[in-house]
Amino acid sequence: MSKPFQLESSFKPAGDQPAAIASLVEGLEDGLHAQTLLGVTGSGKTFTIANVIEQVQRPTLVMAPNKTLAAQLYGEFKEFFPHNAVEYFVSYYDYYQPEAYV
Repeated sequence: MSKPFQLESSFKPAGDQPAAIASLVEGLEDGLHAQTLLGVTGSGKTFTIANVIEQVQRPTLVMAPNKTLAAQLYGEFKEFFPHNAVEYFVSYYDYYQPEAYV
């Protein structure tokens, strides 16, 4: 059995984060397949998602649009969940290449 997701942070959700966390958790529990979390740079979206992961206790796939952001998210989630497996994968290609062309 895998370890429970245990968020480690000296910060607590603040501002709009508690409501966003509750709404996202409720959506997951209601079976919503897609939800969107919007916020400006530095507003705590990653921390909000980390709190959602801890509350729902489900493995999570986080996708990023580029390698730089993927590495940043990996580092942040590794700090938030030091006792859990946090991995990341990036493509060797700088653009989409269908398998038919490989």
